[in-house]
Amino acid sequence: MSKTRQIVRAGAVAAVLAAFGFASPGVASAHVTAQIYGAQPQQGGYTAITLRVPNEDDKAGTDKLTVHIDKEYALASVRTKPVPGWTAEITRSKLDKPITTSHGAEVTEVVTSITWTAEKGSEIPAGEESYQEFSFTAGPLPEVDRLILPADQHYTNGTTVSWADEDPEGEKPAPVVELAPASGDGHSHGGGAATAHDDADAKAAESEQDSVDTTARWLGGVGLAVGALGAGAGIGAVLRSRKKVSS
Repeated sequence: MSKTRQIVRAGAVAAVLAAFGFASPGVASAHVTAQIYGAQPQQGGYTAITLRVPNEDDKAGTDKLTVHIDKEYALASVRTKPVPGWTAEITRSKLDKPITTSHGAEVTEVVTSITWTAEKGSEIPAGEESYQEFSFTAGPLPEVDRLILPADQHYTNGTTVSWADEDPEGEKPAPVVELAPASGDGHSHGGGAATAHDDADAKAAESEQDSVDTTARWLGGVGLAVGALGAGAGIGAVLRSRKKVSS
């Protein structure tokens, strides 16, 4: 197993432990957030980003989500992970001035938004107990400290909530991804064009996300089993104490 995959799996373990209350809380945040499972993404590299979207309306479900990507980020390669019952549409925009990458390739258009739309019956249910996750890979990542990804959450009653505040303490904070400086170890690729090597990086990021999902499901099953054993032990203790009292 590669070092990167080990780190990713470690991140998955931490995420699942958090879900069971053994680490910091975060499964059902009060707003749309961007999650990174595994190592912190680096400038010039690729990463898998997961948008966690909780429903916050008692009477309406969420049927559409749009994430906006600044042109200045120049994300030329984006792939969405299929979500059952939802369709994804990637919007690209022409650059006012083409960018020449470190690979010598010229980029004339970049991704500026992704929209996920629910099919009938697949909406995030009304109420405050459900959420959905939407994942995508992106890169090469820009040389900035963080990606700010404003998101519009649309409800079945026609209302839209815009999570666009750049201040994390704001009322409607935008999803944010923190980026680390490029390590220079050959795993971060600068520029904005999708070369064959870059495409392989995008697939690797997607593969790592799949590995995280598999590990999380496995650990989730273990957690449920442990919980069931704990519940059984508790019931047995209660019954034994009752027998002692009655005798």
